[in-house]
Amino acid sequence: MGPIKLAGIALIVAGILGLAFGGFSYTKETHGTKIGPVELSVKDKERVNIPLWAGVAAVVAGGVLLVMPRKT
Repeated sequence: MGPIKLAGIALIVAGILGLAFGGFSYTKETHGTKIGPVELSVKDKERVNIPLWAGVAAVVAGGVLLVMPRKT
């Protein structure tokens, strides 16, 4: 299986995950201070939304890569 076919499969999987979950979240440590022996930090939870059109475009692009004829 060539690298183009693998990229097509990866795009399809990423597109389906984007459509199923609509985005992902992560935790980011933003502020930290140390006052003597006490250390304070703030952790913010961020969410990245994936637009519907991006998920559909990834699935379509992956499908195109899979059905594209192989150049020899």
